[in-house]
Amino acid sequence: MADERFEDHLTYPRARGHEPAGACAGAAGGALCGDLVSIRLRVQDAHVAEAGFDAEGCGATIAAGSAVVELVQDASVLEAALIGPHEVSTALGGLSAGKLHAAELAADAMHRALGAAVRAAAAVPPPQDGQERTLVAMSGGVDSAVAALLATRTGAEVCTVTLELWADDGHDGTKSCCSADAVRGARMVAHAMGLPHLTLDLRAEFRAGVVDPWLTEHAAGLTPNPCVRCNGHVRLDAMLDYADRLGAATLTTGHYARRSDGGELRTAADAAKDQSYMLARLAPASMARLRFPLGDLHKPRVREIAHEAGLPVAAKPDSQDLCFLAGTQRNAFLARHGGLRESPGDIVDAGGGVLGRHRGAHGFTVGQRRGVLTGGGSPAALYVLRTDVRANTVTVGPREALAVKRIPVVDVVVHGDAARVSAARLRSHGVPVAASIDVDAGELLLGAAFPGVAPGQLAVLMDGEIVAGHATIARR
Repeated sequence: MADERFEDHLTYPRARGHEPAGACAGAAGGALCGDLVSIRLRVQDAHVAEAGFDAEGCGATIAAGSAVVELVQDASVLEAALIGPHEVSTALGGLSAGKLHAAELAADAMHRALGAAVRAAAAVPPPQDGQERTLVAMSGGVDSAVAALLATRTGAEVCTVTLELWADDGHDGTKSCCSADAVRGARMVAHAMGLPHLTLDLRAEFRAGVVDPWLTEHAAGLTPNPCVRCNGHVRLDAMLDYADRLGAATLTTGHYARRSDGGELRTAADAAKDQSYMLARLAPASMARLRFPLGDLHKPRVREIAHEAGLPVAAKPDSQDLCFLAGTQRNAFLARHGGLRESPGDIVDAGGGVLGRHRGAHGFTVGQRRGVLTGGGSPAALYVLRTDVRANTVTVGPREALAVKRIPVVDVVVHGDAARVSAARLRSHGVPVAASIDVDAGELLLGAAFPGVAPGQLAVLMDGEIVAGHATIARR
């Protein structure tokens, strides 16, 4: 029977070469493997109304593309979102290990097409029985998997989505949470849990809204925080819009954060994992629809829950670097994508005396000590006090010279009365410092001197455990 199903699809491929009017396309494979499959889907009334495919390479790739077309035809969006390599292989009577790659490529291509079609045209109605549907942001790690698991335990209907944000030749997708590899891994986890999974391609938006500003701000000598920008202006808002298209009232994530009784962003119970700093730019309207099931948990307990449930990512290590830097060095990325190459200049003291040389002022940040001087002097005692990318100088001095009590800020946002601000977090995992905000003067006033405030970074304004607003640190 296996050979008969396979031969049938190979000999009489379904809708090969068909291009439905208004369809969205997805492709997988290419030069590295020699096999390429493209799937085209037209979604109407929350169902796949038409499908077609093209394939190049081995016979298994052609048969897998044909099988996908047959599987998705007339399926609902959420039914199609449950199709993976296993279903494609089964439709062909079971593929050998050597041919399973074809099923993986066909499934990848179908999911890219489905994700684009949902974004362009789908309007999935909410559940009719009054049950809540939630969309879970799946990264492929343990936190998002447990968030999805806990969401199912609330009785909500759960569907999942993974974002594809970045890819280039120097990017190691196996170490990133937003690559094609991560999408595939997250889909495997979601399907193992019996949950529909969709792919949302935000590569263009991520480049324009996160990477390009990060490069521009580095060139200006600032120290940007791309994760704050991504969460506040690109990633979560796009997923909320996607949730609307899928009939989901809420978006559930694996962030370590909480919502206050009034719906405001609040710090997590696990201070060591708290991510409220990275979420501080979210608008109140977005916060109202977010759910954080890990907010009251500590990381060891999250891993215990994953082990108890038999989730395959229970022991998976956490991501450690910026997603688009996976597999490459920061300076190499700045040179390749931003044109910021080595530009030797002087390291000077506060009086202008030359102490050494550097390879580019854009590579330093205020408060930095490591790597300031590579020889001579007493590098352990010197910190970066400021950088000047126009003069290409880096000014260094003792740690006490970094201390400030008044910080100029721009782009100030306060939720409510500015008088509620009682503290500020000046680093992502830093302890809040007593502070008040003078919105008119554009100044953050600290209760005690704080060292190493870097222009370009975010100051998160706090009212106890609640995020009361945010501002961007400007140059002194």
